[in-house]
Amino acid sequence: MYQFPEDLRKAYESSPVSFVYYQNIDDKPVPVLASDGFCLSVGVSRDQVLGWLQVAMFERMHPDDVGVVSKASDDFLHKRGPYDIVFRCHIDPSDGTPGASAAAATDIMVHGLGRWQTMPDGTELAVITYANLATTRELTKDKMKEYAFSRNDRFYKDPVTTISNLNYLHEFGPERIKAIRASGRTPYMVYSDIIAMRSYNNQYGVKEGDKLLTLAAKTLKQNLPKSLVTRAMDDHFIIIADSPSDDALTETLRKIDTYFRQHAFGNTSGLRFGVCPVTEDVEPPEAIDHAKHALKQIENDLNREVSFYSQEAADAYLQSRYIIENFENALEHGWIKVFYHPLVRVENRKIAAFEGLARWQDPWRGMISPAAFIPVLSKYHLLYKLDLYMFEQICKEIKIRLDNGLDVIPVSVNFSRQDFDHADIVGEMNRIYDKYEIAKYGAKSNFIVEITEQDLAAEEDRFREQLKRLRESGYLIWLDDFCSGYSSINMFNRFEFDLVKFDLELLKHLDDHNGVNRTILKALVKMVRDLKIHPLIEGVETEEQLEFVKEIGCELAQGYYFSQPQPLDLIIDRKKKGDIKRECETPDEREAQDKKLFNN
Repeated sequence: MYQFPEDLRKAYESSPVSFVYYQNIDDKPVPVLASDGFCLSVGVSRDQVLGWLQVAMFERMHPDDVGVVSKASDDFLHKRGPYDIVFRCHIDPSDGTPGASAAAATDIMVHGLGRWQTMPDGTELAVITYANLATTRELTKDKMKEYAFSRNDRFYKDPVTTISNLNYLHEFGPERIKAIRASGRTPYMVYSDIIAMRSYNNQYGVKEGDKLLTLAAKTLKQNLPKSLVTRAMDDHFIIIADSPSDDALTETLRKIDTYFRQHAFGNTSGLRFGVCPVTEDVEPPEAIDHAKHALKQIENDLNREVSFYSQEAADAYLQSRYIIENFENALEHGWIKVFYHPLVRVENRKIAAFEGLARWQDPWRGMISPAAFIPVLSKYHLLYKLDLYMFEQICKEIKIRLDNGLDVIPVSVNFSRQDFDHADIVGEMNRIYDKYEIAKYGAKSNFIVEITEQDLAAEEDRFREQLKRLRESGYLIWLDDFCSGYSSINMFNRFEFDLVKFDLELLKHLDDHNGVNRTILKALVKMVRDLKIHPLIEGVETEEQLEFVKEIGCELAQGYYFSQPQPLDLIIDRKKKGDIKRECETPDEREAQDKKLFNN
């Protein structure tokens, strides 16, 4: 009979798993080792178990199962088949077996599963595990309960940060809101995100990104202990905040952002927060949406951490979406029209040129202000489409002007520096000029490109070269909004201008601070005239202002004193009614004025 090494025998016998080792001796299965787990399951002491296995095990087996088990044992012993069988067994520890426990007798189902094992000395032993299926079922129930609990836990918990997730927010958020209101305070819905999270992941790796998310969650929970903090998705967090006031919440959120940036592993721009008070008339999903809109108001302003929802801001956001979604339709269907604003020569008060201004006449929303759609188009880099569209409309309307007895005089179009980043502006203008055969009506010098000094302040070599190409092609270039806050006299050394427009704020505040703007404008007008550049002052609204413009020798003026911007169809209608009182300069008059101004 096989003798186990002492250490191995002790290890096997002390195992809580129920198994028995058998050896094939004279074609009979002889038990050589039983585990504590087996002894406990059958209620037989270790001293008696091996003898019991040989003489009494089949006595406890259900009579109907003895033959099947015996056949399976014989096949397995002679390696003719596996030992994998379920049988019924009667366990009665009180049957007089020495050392048996006092447990009550019971009938059980046993699953026996055998395999062969080669021992260190080469002896082959059969090891059979016996599983009490009743116990297994109870264990399975327990495990299922544990699984259900853990699954339920994961259903409500974010696996990365371990804080509550959206499921928890939707399930228990309304209760938290009610509890805050019951305490006499207004709950706040806060929508937060980590700025440039993708960039952080790219720079430091996803693992560090997960740590950053965890730091954000931990910081939020520590500083908002009475609030419900949940991770929504990606780098977004939604908080139902309990705070006594707007100011108190703002201070706390700024504190959170500061701590978060200071304790992050790498460089991060921090957290930003959109906030919406959850009043009685606002449902939680609506509050979340409002908080998102508030967050969008911050955009890339790194000096602003917190934004509170307002209806005005929400309306502005919705309008910006409408503008982007309908811009192509507006171009295709002609909703954007050219409004002509006259530029008047001060000396004879005749119209010397027009500025072509974009006006969006929407069929559903009415007039959309340029102050609304220009910044939106600029943000989404679509201004080049608008500006080229305006140039084409002006070219298209030249023939209409002539057909209706109107003069053809120079017209300026506003262009943005970003236009030149997205299109070959000079090439496109030339294409449009040729498309409408404008050469039959006048030279390219009748078309002016206006560039603001703000755009010129962000000067680039490529931009400067394209402006140079414009002038070489025959178009004129005007400097718009000079002295609006980005002024640099040095730009006259870097660019060539045909005209300078002085910002209307100078004239609007002409007598502020002891009339300092009077002195400034007088000196600037003299300077540009000495540079042989035409000067123009914007914002003329009174006769007194016009007299001052004439007094300091400024050649041209523009403002509502002369006329508001008007579309061509209205100008034509007024022409037919004989209602146009201000004449336009002829080309000969314009040439004579130029010679007089610059003495050549």
